[in-house]
Amino acid sequence: MLKSNAFLALAAVGWADGNLDPNEGEGLLAAAAKYGMSGADLASIEQAIHSPVTIADVETLGMSRGERAITFALATWMAHLDGVVTDSEGATLVLLGDRLGIPTGIRQRAADAAMHVAQQSAGRPDKYDFGALEQRLRAKLGDLDAE
Repeated sequence: MLKSNAFLALAAVGWADGNLDPNEGEGLLAAAAKYGMSGADLASIEQAIHSPVTIADVETLGMSRGERAITFALATWMAHLDGVVTDSEGATLVLLGDRLGIPTGIRQRAADAAMHVAQQSAGRPDKYDFGALEQRLRAKLGDLDAE
């Protein structure tokens, strides 16, 4: 289950090129609400879609290894939504991986899982249906918390 810091990381990826698309912001906010975010957590995500945030603004210490991998996979998914990953988005993904402390091999597994789900024609989750996407990614990645 994603926590608010995962959504802040996703917002930072969205802001990587200097502009968070309004559809991305609305999608992130709706996904956070669907995950049960409310109160201060939802307010912080709403603020992050209206004012730029960076990877440095994201607190990652409370995330499990599995949450970190899922956050990275979702960030990869989000960066690819428009079909083009800019240099700044790519660099932000690298920074996110570093901030999350994810080894290169797990970064690649997480990115590959996100791209595999994106390329499926049947059963692919909607852009911001992070609940369904998280289930698919966890199925592909296995239990990273146990590794």
